[in-house]
Amino acid sequence: MTLTTLVSGGSANSREAAINFTIEQDRARSGLHLSTALILEGLPDGKLPELPPELAQAIDIKRIAPGCFCCIGNLTLRVTLNRLLRKPPARLYISIADSTHLAQLRDFLSNAPYDAFLEMTPDLAV
Repeated sequence: MTLTTLVSGGSANSREAAINFTIEQDRARSGLHLSTALILEGLPDGKLPELPPELAQAIDIKRIAPGCFCCIGNLTLRVTLNRLLRKPPARLYISIADSTHLAQLRDFLSNAPYDAFLEMTPDLAV
């Protein structure tokens, strides 16, 4: 099961900084770097600038065009998730710009077929 956290609120940079902080906390607690993937809504940059280079290279970062995942029918999210889950990471962070439909997104990810692959963790609000 991939531990999955929804990240919302604030600017794109603040969401990425919050994800970075969480990754660093996990690493400090366990002493390990878990395989990690990020699905980030919109952003043009391909790396998290605050991560040490060895970690940034080890993280699988996917970018999705801006737009509410619920309202656009989840097609892009489904395709991206299905590709990621072929070789599932231990941790997955999904960063979204608008938290209006956060509950619907959580429900989508908690139901079949994703309930067999993803273990939802508490949301990270920025």
